[in-house]
Formats: sequence, structure tokens, C-alpha cells
Amino acid sequence: MPNNCCVSFFVFIAILLSLQHKSYAQSTNQTNDEHQILLGLVQHWGRNSPAFSSWNSTSAHCNWEGVACTNGVVTAISLQNQSFIKQIPQSLCLLKNLTSLNLSYNNFSTSFPITLYNCSNLSYLDLSNNFFVGHLPDDINSLSVQLEHLNLSTNSFTGRIPPSIGWLPRLKSLLLDTNGFDGSYPAEEISNLANLEVLTLANNPFDPAPMPEEFGKLTHLTYLWLSNMSITGEIPVSLSNLSNLNLLALSENKIRGTIPMWIWQLKELQYLYMYGNNFTGTISTNVTAMNLVEIDLSINILTGTIPYDFGKLTNLTLLFLYKNQLHGSIPPNIGLLPNLVDIRLFNNNLSGALPPELGKHSLLGNLEVANNNLSGELPEGLCSNRKLYDIVVFNNSFSGKLPASLDGCYLLNNLMMYNNNFTGEFPKTLWSVVTNRLSTVLIQNNNFSGTFPTQLPWNFTRLDISNNRFSGPVPTLAGKMKVFKAANNILSGEIPWDLTGISQVTELDLSRNQITGSIPMTIGVLKGLNALNLSGNQISGNIPAAFGFMSVLTILDLSSNALSGEIPNDFNKLRLNFLNLSMNQLTGEIPILLQNEAYDLHFNPGLCVSSKHVIGNFPICRARAHLNTDLSRRLIALFMVLASIMLLGSAVGGFVLLWREKHRQDPLQWKLTPFHAFHFTEHDILSGLSEQNWIGSGRSGKVYRIYVADIAGPGRMVAVKKIWNMQNLDENLEKDFLAEVKILGEIRHTNIVQLLCCISSSEVKLLVYEYMENGSLDRWLHQRERMGASAPLDWPARLQIAIDTARGLCYMHHGCSPAIVHRDVKSANILLDPEFRAKIADFGLARILLKAGDPESVSAIGGTFGYMPPGQKVLAWSCWS
Repeated sequence: MPNNCCVSFFVFIAILLSLQHKSYAQSTNQTNDEHQILLGLVQHWGRNSPAFSSWNSTSAHCNWEGVACTNGVVTAISLQNQSFIKQIPQSLCLLKNLTSLNLSYNNFSTSFPITLYNCSNLSYLDLSNNFFVGHLPDDINSLSVQLEHLNLSTNSFTGRIPPSIGWLPRLKSLLLDTNGFDGSYPAEEISNLANLEVLTLANNPFDPAPMPEEFGKLTHLTYLWLSNMSITGEIPVSLSNLSNLNLLALSENKIRGTIPMWIWQLKELQYLYMYGNNFTGTISTNVTAMNLVEIDLSINILTGTIPYDFGKLTNLTLLFLYKNQLHGSIPPNIGLLPNLVDIRLFNNNLSGALPPELGKHSLLGNLEVANNNLSGELPEGLCSNRKLYDIVVFNNSFSGKLPASLDGCYLLNNLMMYNNNFTGEFPKTLWSVVTNRLSTVLIQNNNFSGTFPTQLPWNFTRLDISNNRFSGPVPTLAGKMKVFKAANNILSGEIPWDLTGISQVTELDLSRNQITGSIPMTIGVLKGLNALNLSGNQISGNIPAAFGFMSVLTILDLSSNALSGEIPNDFNKLRLNFLNLSMNQLTGEIPILLQNEAYDLHFNPGLCVSSKHVIGNFPICRARAHLNTDLSRRLIALFMVLASIMLLGSAVGGFVLLWREKHRQDPLQWKLTPFHAFHFTEHDILSGLSEQNWIGSGRSGKVYRIYVADIAGPGRMVAVKKIWNMQNLDENLEKDFLAEVKILGEIRHTNIVQLLCCISSSEVKLLVYEYMENGSLDRWLHQRERMGASAPLDWPARLQIAIDTARGLCYMHHGCSPAIVHRDVKSANILLDPEFRAKIADFGLARILLKAGDPESVSAIGGTFGYMPPGQKVLAWSCWS
């Protein structure tokens, strides 16, 4: 008997070991199979995708980017934003344990991939933000019965949503927003998804219909997004059952009636978006939804007052009630909210003062209360926390001085205070170049005073100080200024001779000031000027002929000055819609095309018209006296001699031109090679290659800043690098040019400067780039005092510049195939856009890294004299040795 027990024991151990070995073998086989399946995805979609850089045959696939394993088997694949184009392969579903698949943010453009029906264990599927097209299949419920999350948002699906979408019993989130679904949607079937927590049907062109009452059965919903889907009628009472809602978005529909009281009592509600509807009535005064973070009820027909209870919502960061018919005062306790960042109440009938504590207790960033009946002073602590970026309070009855807290409000971007009763001196720091973000200042029609600065911040694009009491000279520097209006102030002195500092201005109004002197001949540098008003000053001297070359000028008012002399005949070149030269001391004949009743030239006693073009009460110009006969004979003889000389000169000149034509190509035969879409021509670039547009020189030529018009929209500034005359160009500079065109013409990255096009002839080559308004990093680090910046770059800005530069270099080294080495990275070659985001420039020394042993691979040190990047020091030693 004992022997039998021993035998049984050993048999049991043998069976156990055999089963363990078999299980291990099966596990190993499965691992090998999954490894090969995943490598097959690389072959199918191509190795250029970033995530595939770690996918290789030698490493464990569970460690690959985008792959997750449980107990050694693949359970999740996340390959979003990989630029995949080819369809999803059938082999993907051979991964039998796959439960999660995320292929969002790619470029798939097929119909819905029914091959995924074979992924029988999927519980999570995200195909959002692609370009899938066509109808969803009627049997979409053939997807895994385990499916809990289905995201098909932001694609191009069309047709009706199939009812079978409601036959996936375990669905917890269904995202179908932002497609082209039309007709009606299967509300009844969707309402049967008892576990549903997230539902988005927004931004689809459904047929107009009331909100389904059936949705009230989805009591587990926390996120309901039904915006912009043609909902009509009122909000059904059945939706009051959705007590777990965290987000309710019904914006941009055609919903009418009042906003139900139960919405304001949802304990879990944080985000409420009801804007762009036809809601009427008042807002409930009993607000107990204390977790609200954002409220947007704008663009409706709401009446009544702003509830006092809004001032008790301590989590509130955003309050949008604009474009309604609200009246009364703003509850003072709103100024005490500790998290309020953005408040927009414009276009209502609100009255009284702003909450006195507004801005003191929160990081307030945006205040917009324009077009109301508000009064009093702005709160003293409005910018106490230095985070305010927009102040929009125009068309009210505000008065008094601006709060002292604005004197250090360096993040301001827009300041719109016009049509109020403000007084006192305008804060000087807001004119300072240190306020790099401020771009729009509209403070006209107030009673501000103070001295106007001669230099304005580079970022200013629109400035209107009309009808105030500012004094001082006309500014000479405002690099990005488009519109400058300073009518009816006390500005004095002369118009500066150097106008290149405001060369981008399109509208300039300096009327009704105390400006003296003459109009400088350099006025022609303002080539983009559409409207100029210098009326009502004390300007004297002649009208410059340069006006005739300002081709886009349509409005010109020089009236009520002391201008003298003749009106230049070059005015015949202009196409003016409005011209007023009245009340001056002009003399002589009015140019032919200005002899028009539409133009006001009156009260100039010395002006006259030709006998054929009589306008108004201007006298006819006197005929010239006839020359005497003797003088006529002498002149005739002189003309004959001159004619003979000119004939001989023409013959010699023609011979010389023919000889030169045989020996060289016409330099005006230009070739334009585009790399991006734009709407300017080579003529626009060539006409701007003047000294007033010159901004610097490099190792291979000059650089110009040129404004070009754009038929598709507003014009733009471009930077143009002009390579030295090609006849004198040495071999190295020729290689620089070819390298820069080759590299920048092919690569696309947000941190590498854009090469828009190349323009070339037999003698000159031009590279046209996007213009970087803040210049080079070197300018901000080492030339700060010369450029007038009173404060250095702060550390967050420096860190962002470093990150941007690193991203650009990383793309060159790892994102380009083959890789690119810049070889001259320095602060002068890092350019900054208006937001101080960095881009790498000057690729004249860059080289493309080819495979080892290729004769064109980098083998020599490159860079600027006196500079060597750290990574090349070892290479330098090897070259010297």
C-alpha cells in the first residue's frame, strides 16, 4: 500500500510539471505571435511614425511606446497623432486580449473600419479626430459586447446614426459630436443605454426637433453636450432627473422659454453653457448649485437682474451674461469671488458702479462691460494681482482717474475705454516699451491728459487718443502701428523727418492739434497709408510730390493749415475718394484730375483752372505771353541742334544696348519658386528693396523688411534676404544659398522659420521669409539698451525660448529624414515672434547628415568666427589633429 501511494505521488508531480511546461510553451508562443503582429503594424503603416522608433525585433514589445501589457500579453495600444493614412489592418484584431485601442488624431479617411468587429474583447475604442467618411454601418452593434467607451467625434461621418448604436449594452460613453450626421437621431435607442455617463451629439446638422424627453432616463449621465444640433422648443421637465450632471451644454440651438429652476439646483453641476438660444424671462434668484465653475448664458433675451447668489459661487471662474437685456446693478459680492478670472457683461442695460473689490481677491484676467449705463470710478484694485490682460469698458459713464494698480499692469493686451468721462494723467508705464503685450489702446472721447511719448511699444497696432488733452511731440517709433488717431489734442512740434519707425501705419489722423513746420518729403515712406488727416494745424511749406507715389492713399485732408506753392502734378496718379485742401495758401493751376467738384480746394485764393475744366468759382489761369519772333528763330535753331545730338546719341545707345543684350541675360527676368501659399507677387517684393526698408546685413547679403499687400485679406510684413551679386559670389556663399533653400523649402515645423519663396534672376537671388516682429534673441540679450527696452526678458520667457529652440533642433536631428545639423546655433540666429515664441533661422551653414561614408556627410567645422557649439568641440580636436 505505501508503494502505491509513492507511485501515485510521482505520477501527480509528473502531470503537474507537464502541464506547467505546456502552459509556459503556450505563453511563449503567444508572446512571439504578438511580437510579430506588432512588427507587422510597422510594416503596414511605415516606420516614419514617431512611436515606431522604439519598435524593433530585439526589444520586448511590452516596453514599446504606445503598447501596454497585462501579465505579459498585449491589452492596450495607444498610437494617437502618428499621421497614419493607410486603413486599419485586419491583423490588429489577432491580438486576442486587446481591450483598449486609441488611434485618434491620425489621418484615416476610409469608411468605418468594420475589421474592428473581430476585436472581440475591446472595451475602449477611440477613433476621434480623423477623417473617416460615409455612413456608420447598420450593424455597428457587431462591435465587442464588452465595449464601454466609443469615441467617433470630429470626423466626417454622414447620414443617420443607426439605431443599433443603442444595442451596445455596456456603453458608458458615446461621443458622436462634430461630424456630418443628419436627419433624426435614435433618441429612444440611445435612452436605453442605462449605464451611459457621457453623451455628445453636438455640432451635427440634424433636422430641427425638440429635445427628447427620453433622455431623462439616462440618470447616470455626468456629461451632456447637445450644442449646435437644431434643438427647438423648451427644455423638458424629464431632464430634471439628471441629478449627476457635471456638464450641461445646450448652446447655439433654438431653445426658447425660461431656464428651468432645477438647473440652478444641480449639486454636481460645474459647467453650464446655454448661450446662443432664445431664452427669455429672469434668472432664478435661488441658486444652490454651489460647485459651478463656468456659467455662459450670453446671446439670449434674458431680463431682470443678476442674481445676488452668483456672488456666493466661490468656485466660479467664468461668468458670461453679455448680449441680453439685464438691468440693475452688478452684485457687489461678485467682486469677492476668489477664483473669478473672466467676466463679460457687455451689451446689457446694467447701471451703477462696478463691484468695489473686483480684482483684489482673484487673478482677474478679462473684464468686458461695454455698452451699458455703468458709472463711477474703476475699482482701485482692478489689476492688483497683475494678471489682467483685457479691459473693455467703452460706451458707459465711468469717470475719475484710472486706478493706480494699472500702473504696473504689464500683461495688458487690449485697453478699450472710449466714450466715457475719465480724467487725469494716463499711466506712463502703459506707454513704456516694457509692456510688450499691449497692442490696442482706444481711449478717445475722454478727458485724459499727460505728455505723449516719442516712442511707443513695438506691439502697438491700434491707438486712438482723439478728443483728449495729451501734449508732446508726434511719435517717431511705433513699429507695428496700423492705426494712429490723435485728433483734437495739444500735440506740438514738427512732423519728424524719419518716418520709418511708423512705416506700417495705414491710417493716420493728427488733425486739430498744434503741429508746425512742413510736411517732410519722406512722407512717401508710408507706402501702406490709406487715410491721412493733418487738418486744423499750423503746417506750412509746399505739399511734397511724394504724395503722388502713395498708391493706396484714398483719403487725404490737409485743410485749415498754411500750406503754400502749387499742388504737385503727381497728384494725378492718385485715386482719391476724399480730398480736402481748403483754407490754405496754395497757388497755380489745379492738376487736371483734381478739377472735380467732389474735391474741396476752396479758400485758396491763388488756385486757378484751365479753360477746358472749370469747377466752382476758380478763375481761369492766364495764358502765357507769346515769345517774340527773334527769340523763336533762335529757339528753333537750338532745337534742331539738340535734335541732331539726340539722334546720334540714340544710335550709339542702341548699338551699346544690342551689344550688351548679346553678352548677358536680362536681369529682370525673374523666376519665383513658392514653398507656401501666399498672394503677393515678385513685383511686390522687388519694389520694396529700398534703403528705408533695410534692417541689417548678414555674411551673404542684405536683409529688408517689406510690407506686401494681400488680395485675400490684410497685408503682411515679410523679411527678404538679398544675396550679393551672383557674378561676384564665391563658391562658399553659393553653397550657403543652395543649402538654405534646400533645407527650409522642404521642412515644416512651428519652431523653424518659414521660407515662403525664392525669387532669382541671373544676377540676384532673394529669399522671402515670414517676418519675426521681435527680432533676434541676441537683440534682447545683448542690445537691450540700444533698442530702448527698459527691462530684460523674464525667466519664464527665457525658458520658453529655450524649449522652442530645443524643439526645433530636435525636429532637425530626429524628425527629418535624413537628419539636418544647423552648425551655427547662436542667439543671433534665434528669432522671436510677437508672443516671444522662438524659431531657428539662418541655415546657410546647415548640412544634411547622410549615411556613414557618404562624401557629402558633415566632415568640417561650421559656424560663426569666435563661436563653437559645445557638441562640436570634440570634432574640432579631431580635425586639428
